[in-house]
Amino acid sequence: MRNNKLRKFVDKLKPHFMPGGKLEKLHSVFDGFETFLFVPNTTSKNGVHIHDAIDSKRTMITVVVALVPALLFGMFNVGYQHYLAIGQTVGFWDTFVFGLLAVLPIVVVSYAVGLGIEFVIAQIKGHEIQEGFLVSGMLIPLIVPVDTPLWMIAVATAFSVLFAKEVFGGTGMNIFNVALVARAFLFFAYPTFMSGDTVWVRTGTTFGLGGGSIIDSYSGATALGELATATSSNVQLTNIIGNPLGFLDGFLGLIPGSIGETSTLAILIGAAIILFTGVASWKIMLSVFAGGALMAFVFNNFGPDNAVAHFPWYNHLVYGGFAFGAVFMATDPVTAARTETGKWIYGFLIGAFAIVIRVLNPGYPEGMMLSILFMNIFAALIDYYVVEGNIKKRMKRVGTQKQ
Repeated sequence: MRNNKLRKFVDKLKPHFMPGGKLEKLHSVFDGFETFLFVPNTTSKNGVHIHDAIDSKRTMITVVVALVPALLFGMFNVGYQHYLAIGQTVGFWDTFVFGLLAVLPIVVVSYAVGLGIEFVIAQIKGHEIQEGFLVSGMLIPLIVPVDTPLWMIAVATAFSVLFAKEVFGGTGMNIFNVALVARAFLFFAYPTFMSGDTVWVRTGTTFGLGGGSIIDSYSGATALGELATATSSNVQLTNIIGNPLGFLDGFLGLIPGSIGETSTLAILIGAAIILFTGVASWKIMLSVFAGGALMAFVFNNFGPDNAVAHFPWYNHLVYGGFAFGAVFMATDPVTAARTETGKWIYGFLIGAFAIVIRVLNPGYPEGMMLSILFMNIFAALIDYYVVEGNIKKRMKRVGTQKQ
């Protein structure tokens, strides 16, 4: 009943946004909201098309829902790290609300800037609103440190939408993952705000929930950052108050890091959602983890004498952005390989290169971002050779049969 009333209300407004209406210049904006609320009732009339019960907006929304566990845990962890750093013990809700108030502005800025640009461009071109930023707008806040200034988030979001997406033709045409381009822009343009000990833990404001003063010193570096600066290959990781960290800590995620990347458990819950709904490729996910595990195992046994090389292979899979990249970034259907064999190759190389970058580049211990962006370049090439290989096999088979 409510849907019928909403449908009638939208239909009543629609003529004002159609050609000849008072608000025809905002037709693209209205169309974007209408198709967000309701599945379009238009059908293709010519050419060859694939008909399905779900459109791209519903696909994107499914991914956003899958990101919610990582987002909620990230909010809690931001509060947890804050109160741990200032030496206070508070309840669950105080912890979560602190994180909510710290993270929510980043999400709002990301969506406001990204969707605003897409709305403007759609109006200028007279096209419909493209829905790709529904996912990118959520990914960007989850892969940055909590203390990233909001103006930097805005600049990076604008840069990624314009130069990693719109210049290529919009949603479905970009060759690089939009959210990762925003992260790369921040890293290379403002490196001091994206690394070090202070950006991963917010300690300066309590939002009136606990009060108290900040402790004089603490180490807020990520686990991989701590390894990269270690002078010995035998290092015991610790949290910001000096307690030792192990595999379970990395899996659960109560450690410093980017907002949505710390909890492998929350990420795997999201993975289950997008795999169950058929939105993402399990082949890419599995091959990323396989490539990373194998390469880390090789470095464990034959690598250089540094802490990252001797970091246990299984820990590599749960620390840093490895799991988040494998589940939500590598599986991006636009920028990933599309052939079934290509997916195995593409994912395996992402996992392997991520570990190579971590071990061999001490200035950049988190290798997942660069690895995915690098393989974005070669995704089409991988598919090309897979298809060419299949063609040659079929031609050879046909030739053999004719003989």
